[in-house]
Amino acid sequence: MEFRPTEGQVAVAKAAREFAETEMRPVVMKYDESQEFPLAIVRKLGELGFMGMTWPEELGGAALSDLEAVAVIEELARVDPSVALTVASHNSLCTGHIMLFGNDGQKKKYVPDLASGKNLGAWGLTEPGSGSDSGGMRTTARREGNGWLLNGSKTFITQGSVAAIYVVMAVTDPGEGKKGISAFIVPGGLKGFTIGKKENKLGMRSSDTATLLFDDVSLPGENLLGSAGDGFRQALTVLDGGRIGIAALSVGIAQGALDASIAYAKGRHQFGRALSEFQAIQWKIADMATEINAARLMTHRAAWLKSRGEPFSLAASQAKYFASEAAVRAANEAVQIHGGYGFIKEYPVEKLYRDVKLMTIGEGTSEVQKMIIARHLLQG
Repeated sequence: MEFRPTEGQVAVAKAAREFAETEMRPVVMKYDESQEFPLAIVRKLGELGFMGMTWPEELGGAALSDLEAVAVIEELARVDPSVALTVASHNSLCTGHIMLFGNDGQKKKYVPDLASGKNLGAWGLTEPGSGSDSGGMRTTARREGNGWLLNGSKTFITQGSVAAIYVVMAVTDPGEGKKGISAFIVPGGLKGFTIGKKENKLGMRSSDTATLLFDDVSLPGENLLGSAGDGFRQALTVLDGGRIGIAALSVGIAQGALDASIAYAKGRHQFGRALSEFQAIQWKIADMATEINAARLMTHRAAWLKSRGEPFSLAASQAKYFASEAAVRAANEAVQIHGGYGFIKEYPVEKLYRDVKLMTIGEGTSEVQKMIIARHLLQG
């Protein structure tokens, strides 16, 4: 068992940290306040290979390991979770779905521009009436000649209004329940495909989140991913991988909160002493650091299992559940350590506090993760 990172992991993490500090930190609050999608930053991340981290070089990817990808997401999230969320979702959801279940033609057609960051990807599962109950979706795709007609809507779609390529789940056989759901590649700009409301969010405000609307959108038969009826099973597999990314994002947010708290506690003085000299503050920092290290180890283990081709669904859910809840606690304690200044936008913990809550909701709520974990343990 080896706990030391490889030279490659260290180098990739260093590159991500330097980019986050020099390119992202100066404009974090600018993008947060305006809710503008940071396209210029995302393009530069594409040039670094971070928009196609684990995909093969022959398809335009950077061929990084899963552990290296985790390091990138963590380092970006320390500074701006919104950008880290864009990178994580783009890699694992849309592009990941095509890489896992697309045929060679689909991969060659769509993945190179996604991996380079030239095109952004989005993934459509959630609907207004079916959040955690994704099997209850109402979006449909019915056969029309050799193709399909797509009708319905998707909500809370990350990169929804800025993507060029979408993977969308739809019901193709209503009588088959979850086994009647299929997945389709949907290019943006098709007739009948419109972007609806862009959400005004508590946190992650420069991460684009929007509604997708489909009105008789015509898709060729070749845009079906895998076989008809495989979409729900495919989505569950995609989500397993995505949860490792959310766990890494959570670790990064928590680490950012801890770093800011340590710096503040050392520099802030009350009653003639630095805050760091008070036991109450020391214990908060000790608890934060311990939980962060535990969350990081769980996240790395899940990524390691995935990289080896071993079953990782249970490890991914456990990592996502623990890391996201630990990150919420860390952000809360960071604001408490900062006192009134933690409520002020000039200090980074204010934004981390707003951003972190999504970690316990996205890619399956904490309650859903506990259901998955229990199912593995009781029915495995």
